[in-house]
Amino acid sequence: MTEADRDKWDQRYADGTYQPRTYPSPFLVERLAGLPRGRALDLACGAGRNALCLAEAGYEVEALDISGTAIERARAAARERGLEVDWRVSDLDGFEPARGRFNLITVIRYTNREMMERLPDGLADGGMLLVEHHLRTAAPVGGPTSRAFRLAPNELVDLFHGRLRVLFYDERIAPDPDGRRMALVRFLGCRGSPGF
Repeated sequence: MTEADRDKWDQRYADGTYQPRTYPSPFLVERLAGLPRGRALDLACGAGRNALCLAEAGYEVEALDISGTAIERARAAARERGLEVDWRVSDLDGFEPARGRFNLITVIRYTNREMMERLPDGLADGGMLLVEHHLRTAAPVGGPTSRAFRLAPNELVDLFHGRLRVLFYDERIAPDPDGRRMALVRFLGCRGSPGF
């Protein structure tokens, strides 16, 4: 991302143009009990809703976002809740996770195909990647209007083919907890042998 992108997101958070969700992703919450414990990475964390959920569940969490304003909000929320999270301002365009470091990586509603291609390398054996994103559709739904910020049907399956075992995959139009109708793709993949 450019400096202008960083400034744009900081401004959106600061002036209220962008109202971040305060609840964690329902997909993350639904799957939480079956996810491997340990070290988690939440990318494009925004104001921290999913990173905070993971910290509350006992994960050692690293959370990255382009917006320093969003990260400061997340830090304040963590302090209020007595949670420890390693919050970092980071441009995710060139981001490469440390090889084999994480038991769980989450990417919720953020498009960066080149970055996502590198994420399986950051998973420990048995580690999981959980992705929820906007899906391309002709239906009237909330979310980004540009096709560039929506994933095509089966795009995630194709992106991780041969690198992750698909544990769950779903494309749907459904209401968000805030009442907006959304077209979403949800993916859960695992690195390594199934052990059975």
